[in-house]
Amino acid sequence: MVKGKVRRSIAVTGLLFAAFAAPVSAGVPQAQACAAATAVLPDPAQCLRDHKLESGGDRAASLQALYQREIEHVDRQQFAEASRLLDCAEAVTGAEPPAAAAEELYRHRGVLEFRRECPLEALGWFRRALAQGERGGNRLAQGKNWKNIGAALLRLGDYRGALQAQTTSLSLLRDLPGGQSAGTLNNLGDLYRDMGDTAQAARYYGQAREVHLRAGNPAEAAHTLEAWGAAVLDSGDVAGAERLLLQSRDELLQTDKHKYLQRTYAQLARAALVRDDTAAAARWVDSGLAAVATGEGELVPAPLQLQAILVDLKRGQARAARDRAAAALQPMAELDSDRPALLAALASAHEALREWPQAMQALRESERAARVLREAQYDRETKWLQVRFETAERDRTIAALAAQNRVRSLALWLTVVSALAALLGLTVFFLRRQHRARVREAARRARLDEEIDYYRRAAAELGVDRARLQAALDSREDAVLVLDGAGQVLAANRAASELVQPGAAAPVAGRGFGELLAGEDAQRFAQALEHLEESSAPQRLAFSFGGERLHAQLSESGQGEGSLVLGLQRAGPAAAADAAHPNEAEAAETVALDVAPAGPGDEALRTSFRRALVELMLAVVEAWERSTGQGRLELAEKSRIWRVTVDDGRLRARAMERYLSLSKLPRQPRWRDVLRSGYYVLAECALDESVRGELQRHVDAVLAYTRRNALV
Repeated sequence: MVKGKVRRSIAVTGLLFAAFAAPVSAGVPQAQACAAATAVLPDPAQCLRDHKLESGGDRAASLQALYQREIEHVDRQQFAEASRLLDCAEAVTGAEPPAAAAEELYRHRGVLEFRRECPLEALGWFRRALAQGERGGNRLAQGKNWKNIGAALLRLGDYRGALQAQTTSLSLLRDLPGGQSAGTLNNLGDLYRDMGDTAQAARYYGQAREVHLRAGNPAEAAHTLEAWGAAVLDSGDVAGAERLLLQSRDELLQTDKHKYLQRTYAQLARAALVRDDTAAAARWVDSGLAAVATGEGELVPAPLQLQAILVDLKRGQARAARDRAAAALQPMAELDSDRPALLAALASAHEALREWPQAMQALRESERAARVLREAQYDRETKWLQVRFETAERDRTIAALAAQNRVRSLALWLTVVSALAALLGLTVFFLRRQHRARVREAARRARLDEEIDYYRRAAAELGVDRARLQAALDSREDAVLVLDGAGQVLAANRAASELVQPGAAAPVAGRGFGELLAGEDAQRFAQALEHLEESSAPQRLAFSFGGERLHAQLSESGQGEGSLVLGLQRAGPAAAADAAHPNEAEAAETVALDVAPAGPGDEALRTSFRRALVELMLAVVEAWERSTGQGRLELAEKSRIWRVTVDDGRLRARAMERYLSLSKLPRQPRWRDVLRSGYYVLAECALDESVRGELQRHVDAVLAYTRRNALV
């Protein structure tokens, strides 16, 4: 009864499948695109010669050779070459092949699409192969294709349909000799394992193993035992799983199926890690790696790689775990189900090595890979539901049309014509509306592009004029360098260049000043930068260049653009005199780029200006977070305006954070950097009109204060 019911469903949906499968799957992102039917087949004789086969030989032998090579390429995930081999096989079979030849060809194409993670397309090929098997009366072919249909339906998330298809396959294959029903029984075990019914899965695995043993196929029997043990391990019975896996290992050692042996070792290592027995897990991993024929180009399977990485982490070998995870991920496809777990293991290795940025990146990649897998599964299930829905709708329409008389049919056609006319009118109406909307959108985009260009130019104009700085510095006799907030040298006069790099051909500007210092001096310089950010008070320090001791003072330029002034002096009497008169030394180190301080009457204006800066910075951060979904740290990193530091193992933009509170705002705020941040968000983020207008209002308010107080 189940068999007849499924056949009736297949008969109705078979004709519709080819029309729906390709359009539905066209918009789904996948690691490999699902293949469409080849429009032009190659010349049979030429393609046989290309594959080094005799064109005038036995056609059946040539087809078997092509299918064998196609299977080898599919196992190596070389799907394009496998598809070309099947195109050649289709050309060799001819335009009207016998039922047996057509069934075999369609079945191979279905397996190829299934391995390409295109189960909906594979389902169509398996149904065509089933139709050819029924046409030829081949019971074995029908059973195989029902089994394949069940596997495709399971991949599409249709457990009920998969169970019906596998049951139909079992009824066809159970009485055939040669253990043909073993594969179906194993698939039923996998199906119940996915549904969480371990007892039922164990029953079918046991039956499949008995069939394999009766057919004289010990390797497949041991492989079924390995799947059985994995199911028991998933249920939490570690001891029972290890008994089954050890028995599978012992039997596989007597065969040449080293791929099955590798999977078994991976499951044994997983069970040992569940028991927290790292030594046993390491032994199983080493045995599994020894079973890989690396000399023949064979890759270590991902489950075994994952267990090896976990063992390395348990043993404290984080660097080896990181390298192994990176090597395992390199050849892996985007939709490989093992990719999220390997990325998570890579993140753990980076975390153990205290490589925090890499660990965070690996975790993000792991989550993204898991999300891609979930979305791919959802897309497959949605496509299948859409096909089923369209099929049901078409069945209902056909039944309604068959029951109607000629009068009702004429009325229906008149209604359809009227509906088409109305639809045509509505289509014209909506197309005109869409055209006008596109014109308005184009005008809006043009205005937006002009605004973005303005914002970028304004941000660039707020940057430090290096030519002006260099001219101002070269007019001084003392050694002075101008740095940005991150310690990069923006300009240096000749005296400073001679002190820092005497006789060097490469300029000092453009390099990080900390890079020019050795060990402890570089650390002191970095600490001075941090202290200057905290207090805005000049920082004094000393360091050595070329064996010569230098005294330095680091202070803000005072112009609001975020640049710093570093004055250098040779250690000696002059330096001692400067130390005795710190105020005079501080004045000597200040580049003549400052503005006149505000008078007492301007205190209210300056307070309002400081409040406007904080409001602008808060609006910038809020607009960035709402537009990108990222935090202020990412804003500091991507804009390259604010320095990012490591504080107690955490990344922080401490300078930016001071501009988010009026109480923490520096005495001489870097208002240019605040404006540049606003321009950066306006230019680089897709903002709503209301958010863009509000942010522009804050920018204009700050600009009004700067112009009123002659700050620009």
